[in-house]
Amino acid sequence: MDIDPRRLRVLYEVHRRGGVMRAAEALFLTPSAVSQQLAQLEREVGLALIDRSQRRVSLTPAGRVLAGYAERVEDELAEAKRELTRFTERLAGPVRIAAFPTVIKHMLVPAMRDLAVRHPKIAPTIHEVYGQPALQELRLGAVDVLITEHDTGLPTLAQPSLATRALYVDEYRIVVPPGWPLPRTIDDLADAPWVAGEPDQACGQALDRLAGLHGFAPRKIHVITEFGPTLALVAAGHGVAVVPGLALLDVPEGEVQVSEVRNVGARRLDAVTRISRTGSGEPDPVQAVVIAAIEQATDNLGQSLEAHLIPASALES
Repeated sequence: MDIDPRRLRVLYEVHRRGGVMRAAEALFLTPSAVSQQLAQLEREVGLALIDRSQRRVSLTPAGRVLAGYAERVEDELAEAKRELTRFTERLAGPVRIAAFPTVIKHMLVPAMRDLAVRHPKIAPTIHEVYGQPALQELRLGAVDVLITEHDTGLPTLAQPSLATRALYVDEYRIVVPPGWPLPRTIDDLADAPWVAGEPDQACGQALDRLAGLHGFAPRKIHVITEFGPTLALVAAGHGVAVVPGLALLDVPEGEVQVSEVRNVGARRLDAVTRISRTGSGEPDPVQAVVIAAIEQATDNLGQSLEAHLIPASALES
C-alpha cells in the first residue's frame, strides 16, 4: 500500500488536537478538506481510521496506531537528514521554498547564486505561493521554508508547530502618478482614488489601517494583487498606492513619484519552518544554510533601496 505522508500529518493532528475542527485550524485547512484527506487515507490503507459512530470524532485502534507512526515519521526523516549531512561532510539535498514575486526576484535569486557557489549540492526549488495556501503547504510538508509578509501595525498571530525567523522590515511608501501634487500627509489623500491591495495581504491591510487611523474611507478604484500592475496603474494616472520598498526596485526613474509621507508603517518578512516533533525550533542544517543565504541577500539590498526611496522633491532641491 502507498501512504501519502502529508495525510499522515492530517491524521496525527486530528489525534493530537482531539477533532477535525481543531486539526483544520492548526493546518489552515477547512474541516471538509481534513475529512477528505482522512477518507483518502482510509482508502489507501484499507482500514477504518476514524470512528464516526459517536458525536465526537475519534480514532479507531488502527487509527491510533497509524497516528503514532505519523509522529515518528517526521522525526526520523529529520534525523536521517542530519546523519547524512555528517556522513558526507557536505550539505546537500533539496530545499523547497515558498515565496511571492518581490521576494523571489530580490532575495531568493541572489541567494541561489550564492548557494550555487558555496553549496553546489544544495538544490533549492521555488514555489510561488503565499497566504493561507502557503501555510497549508508548509504544514503538510510540501515546502520546507516559507517566506511570509506581515503588516507590523497588526498583531502577530501565534503559529502552532512553526518557527519564525525575522528577515527584513520593508518600509511602506505612498506612490503617486507623475505630475500629481506630492502629498505631505495622509490627510491630503483622503479623497484620492486608490489602487489598493487585496484586504488579506499586507499592503491592503496597511491602507485599511491608515484609513481607520485618519478617519476616511478610501476610494478603492482598483484592487490588485501584484505590485507590477499596481505601479503600472499609478504610473498611468489611475490612482495612488501603498507599496513596500522592495517593489520600488523594479520601477524606472520618473515612472512614479515616491511621496515624502512617512510613518505609513512596514511589512515584516519572515522565514518560517516547521518545528520538529522533538520540539527543536531550529531548522535542519540544509535549511539553515539556505535561510542564511537569504539573510545575506537581504542585507545587500540596503543601498539599492536607499537610492529608490529618495522622494522627488528631495532630488529637485
